[in-house]
Amino acid sequence: MAEELAGPGGVVLGVEEEFHLVDLESRNAVPRVPEMLDELAALDADAFAAELKPSIIETNSDPTSSLADLRTDLLRLRRMLSSMAETRGLGVVGAGSVPLVDGSALGITPSPRYERMRDEYQMLAFEQQICGTQVHVDVPDRDAAVAVMQHSAPWLPILLAMSASSPFWQSEDTGYASSRTLAWHRWPTAGPPAPLRDAADYDALIDDLLRSGTMSDPGMVYFDMRPSAHQKTVELRICDASPTVDGVVLIAGLARALVTHGVRAHVEGRPQPQYRPELLRAASWRAARSGMEGDLVDVTGRELVPPSRAVRLLLDHLRDDLEETGDWDEVSELALESLARGSSAARQRQRFGRTGSLESVVDMLVAETRGEVEVETEVPVPEAVAPVLLGAYHPPSYDEAVDHDGHVRATYAWMVSALERIGPGGLLSHEKSRDAEQRARSMFFPQPDDPERLFPLDLIPRLITAHDWEGLSAGLVQRARTLEALLQDLHGERACLRDGILPREALRWLPEPTDASSLIPAGATRALISGLDVVCDGEGRWKVLEDNLRIPSGIAYAMADRRVVRSVLPELQAPEGVVDSDEGPAMLRDALLSCAPPAAGDDPGLVVLTEGPHDSAYFEHAMLAEEMGVPLLEPSGIRITDDGTITVAVTGQRIDVAYRRIDEEKLFAAPDADGRTLRDPLQAAVRENRFALLNTPGNGLVDDKAVYPYIHPLTEYYFGEKPLLDDVTTYFCADPDQLAHVLDNLSTLVLKPVDGYGGAGIVIGRDASAHELEAAAADLRAHPSSYVAQETVEISTHPTFTGTDLAPRVVDLRAFVVLGDSPGVLPTPLTRVAPAGSLVVNSSRGGGSKDTWLLR
Repeated sequence: MAEELAGPGGVVLGVEEEFHLVDLESRNAVPRVPEMLDELAALDADAFAAELKPSIIETNSDPTSSLADLRTDLLRLRRMLSSMAETRGLGVVGAGSVPLVDGSALGITPSPRYERMRDEYQMLAFEQQICGTQVHVDVPDRDAAVAVMQHSAPWLPILLAMSASSPFWQSEDTGYASSRTLAWHRWPTAGPPAPLRDAADYDALIDDLLRSGTMSDPGMVYFDMRPSAHQKTVELRICDASPTVDGVVLIAGLARALVTHGVRAHVEGRPQPQYRPELLRAASWRAARSGMEGDLVDVTGRELVPPSRAVRLLLDHLRDDLEETGDWDEVSELALESLARGSSAARQRQRFGRTGSLESVVDMLVAETRGEVEVETEVPVPEAVAPVLLGAYHPPSYDEAVDHDGHVRATYAWMVSALERIGPGGLLSHEKSRDAEQRARSMFFPQPDDPERLFPLDLIPRLITAHDWEGLSAGLVQRARTLEALLQDLHGERACLRDGILPREALRWLPEPTDASSLIPAGATRALISGLDVVCDGEGRWKVLEDNLRIPSGIAYAMADRRVVRSVLPELQAPEGVVDSDEGPAMLRDALLSCAPPAAGDDPGLVVLTEGPHDSAYFEHAMLAEEMGVPLLEPSGIRITDDGTITVAVTGQRIDVAYRRIDEEKLFAAPDADGRTLRDPLQAAVRENRFALLNTPGNGLVDDKAVYPYIHPLTEYYFGEKPLLDDVTTYFCADPDQLAHVLDNLSTLVLKPVDGYGGAGIVIGRDASAHELEAAAADLRAHPSSYVAQETVEISTHPTFTGTDLAPRVVDLRAFVVLGDSPGVLPTPLTRVAPAGSLVVNSSRGGGSKDTWLLR
């Protein structure tokens, strides 16, 4: 490329794309490139070239400094190639691999070089039915090119994950998003670039490889990034071919930014990054395995991260370089679209899951490569249940996946088809991988008799449609606002008691002026984060079952469920796409910081407070702190300075906001780092509006179950609004008439302690023995105000894997609402699953969980 071509768009770049030719009737890759080359050369002599395989053709874009011009030229070349192919009954596929290959395509293109490679490398040459995307970017010199390689290397696996488009190989699903990478890395000179100092060091390496006979010519340097032997360019080679031009433009824009960043680092004399080559190779393997649907390795941070964080780390790393070239808006938008849409590998699996046809996968790839968005006119829906996994499936009431006639509901049709192909044996194997993933993540929910109990997770996801979630979200926010208004009222005028909307008997206590809850400044949000438990009843309607306003758990477990399922079941991808649960911590952090006291300024200090590793939910505390990028502290990690400032003991950082995940009395009674009891200084800081403790103390006042029956009238009282969500008919046993009804019908009701949590103390009448009912009735007569009773709801069931097949299990949903400046529901609802024959979903009572997919 000529340096003089550089313009205001930035450094000059160009792209080589490789494409498969497929027969449009059989959808097989076919070796018909040679018959097209002369005619293509007549149209553009420099734009097309043969490859090792006669079914693969390469295009070369014109050099340009503009991503817009690059897009135009890529489209021109694709249209030229597709048009000529179609006249011969052929289609063009831009993907790392094509699912179907004609036996005649297994040969090689006749040429002395390719024949020498065939003779020398045998199987490696035969299996190269793969296509990649290469991006060339100008550099000042070859020393700069080598420096760029070193500075870019830790980030290249993320580009591979974005481009992953080769899940199928010779009619089989490989289990990888980029099977091309596996084939490519078998070459002895392929893979991550070695740590090198400069061009002389690079040239010495090439000489050694040539003398060793490992490669037959310098063109066989297949590093993921390499300097050109003849031009002042560096070449990115790690990526799969892309079916969409947007995918290529994204990779090209990121490649140029990496080069710009590396050149600047070289010119400024910055040291090259230090990384373990083995970790970099492992990161490439993980990217090939996961694509954008599983966790990726952050090479610089030496940890496993979700793809959303990996992409954001890359964008943050390159923001200045992208803005300098004017590419930031386009590249960041394309990157976030890539996150939302998922990899091409996932889309191909989705298509196969819906149709069961690899031919339809090829049709989709041909349409995408041609620049069309294919509209599916027909999605097959199974007429009856699947014969193996659902062969004996008999839901007792409303089931979310199977209707009363035993037919799979349309929303779940693709999933049942995909699960059927995996089969019981495959799911058992995936469960072993699940356990290993959970242990690697320390995803424990310890119990007294099992300190290393894994958090129970069933691999079959639950699906919630966009329409259902929209209605649920509106109702959940409304209910959270009502609960917040009630807390404010009870700490103020107590108008609801005065006007008879809420009976005084429904409250176990009322705030006193000296209580910690009465010290909260007026107007401060009290129930910032609420966990509202909802169920789907026997008619498919959502109802609120319980309100949790103290320290509700489940956000991180829902996120971790997603990451584990995504990692061990990459072949399961929803056709509609799934809302990204990784957005939850950012929303939570924003809500917490919105409550910072005025004196905190523009950069409030935020921490998560935990009781410590012995807390059963410690995994969640640690994960949320990490995801929000804030310290995780036990009370002893706090230091109160002489002037009353609350700080992190180790660093001295001021704490303005604390997300409390510890019982308030335990926190107040605990000593700080210097042995000073925290009660007085913390409460003084809260009272003086120097410190926000969230959720605020005393929120249990309104999430006791005796308040539950009055939330609907309170919604109308405070806001003049009709409640958007139903609740369960509930009887407050302190009322004599309601007590009499409960005692007469105890065998058909569910009895709950008003201050109970975790499923403790619940008596389900229909499942209780006569002795249990007699004991419950006696205690109820003695302490009527300590109980409520609810009608037994026929809660919906959901398919759950038993080890041999799928069986219906009762499920609920805990959704997390944040108030603050922008009220909303976190995209991290936790589905909880009851054991066989039970209605109780709590993890401490043997319940499990599911990944919850909010469909787009």
